[in-house]
Amino acid sequence: MTKSNLAPIDIAHFRFALIAPVIQHTYSESSASAYYRRVTSTSLTLPDGSLFRYQPTTLEKWVEYYKKGGIDALMPKARCDKGSTRTLTDTAIEEIYRLKQKFPRLNATQIHQRLIQDGFLPASVSVASVQRFIKRNDLKSARNLTVKDRKAFEEEFFGALWQADTCYLPHICENGKNRRTYLIMIIDDHSRLIVGGQIFYNDNAYNFQTVLKNAIASYGIPHKLYLDNGSPYKNDQLTLICGSVGTLELHTPVRDGASKGKVERNFRTLKNRWLYGLDTSGITSLKEFNEELAAYIRRHNTTIHSTTRQTPLDRFLLTKGRIQTPRSPEWLAECFHNRITRKVNNDSCISIDGAYYDAPQQFIGMKVEIRFLPGSMGQAYILYEGIHFPIRPTNKFENARTKRNHDLPTIDYSRKERSHV
Repeated sequence: MTKSNLAPIDIAHFRFALIAPVIQHTYSESSASAYYRRVTSTSLTLPDGSLFRYQPTTLEKWVEYYKKGGIDALMPKARCDKGSTRTLTDTAIEEIYRLKQKFPRLNATQIHQRLIQDGFLPASVSVASVQRFIKRNDLKSARNLTVKDRKAFEEEFFGALWQADTCYLPHICENGKNRRTYLIMIIDDHSRLIVGGQIFYNDNAYNFQTVLKNAIASYGIPHKLYLDNGSPYKNDQLTLICGSVGTLELHTPVRDGASKGKVERNFRTLKNRWLYGLDTSGITSLKEFNEELAAYIRRHNTTIHSTTRQTPLDRFLLTKGRIQTPRSPEWLAECFHNRITRKVNNDSCISIDGAYYDAPQQFIGMKVEIRFLPGSMGQAYILYEGIHFPIRPTNKFENARTKRNHDLPTIDYSRKERSHV
């Protein structure tokens, strides 16, 4: 991928998707070289809809880059989307789906005209952009677009595919405050084992990352992760995390939540067997609610499944040898750190979500990569050439009494008398 309007993280994700079978050792060919030749034997559709044919050696180089530097090494060296935006915005895409559902026989040219007339697209966007999107998402035919071609499927071993989603649970009253609860759950496609589940007061990206990290720590690294397109499940930080641990991130088609059938059925079973018989009015804390959930998960994982005719735990034990374990707890923790880039100001400060932090003076004027966990900013650090440089919340009063690293006399602002006019 050369010249493109895609963000670097999208390019890295595309490259990782091509080499994932080699990284995970799941290709069916006799060798990695044979896999490279097969994949590059025809032109590939890039995320922006264009076609490009790679050489086998290109994929081989990407594997080397990934093994040395992880997902970051698959990003282009320079930012590719600087000063530009996506050709089709989210609102324009939603309108394309709406028009195709309501008027299946509209062609790309007619849709393009309507998008411009109704203000969804500027006139500078070409009709080819709409044509590529319709073709790439199988919206070209005039058939009933609400009917999907579905077939029952199942991965052949534990860890080949995990599905995750969020389920709304009842409100509970804690410390006098009535709050909605959300269950984030991950199940294994092959065994139906619930590998991760936790109840929160918020359905957000960091909470899902917490559940995913705990699941990987307990059961290993999945080959693929199948998610919907909501913000907790589709964001740059998650893409970086998946690339770092070696998991291929997949998403359902837009407006097709039914494609995650197993996890949806799992939620229905959970409600019927557990939630509807639970008196949630007597639950007074999130901790208590999660203890009840943990007991249900243990029962589910040791109960014979109606489809597989085995318990999820038994199925897990039969093929668990196919899944890779994390290198170490420290390595896994670092993979799950969020990443942002900031420029260090002349006063050694950086700003993150409206809060200021002191950085080491040697980084003044530089753009640095900061890694952190949203709930533990006290452990945030700058990663530079493989070394961790801690940052700390700025305390201006303390800084006023700190001796500077230069030859000028130190001024103690706390003792300086006010000047009189």
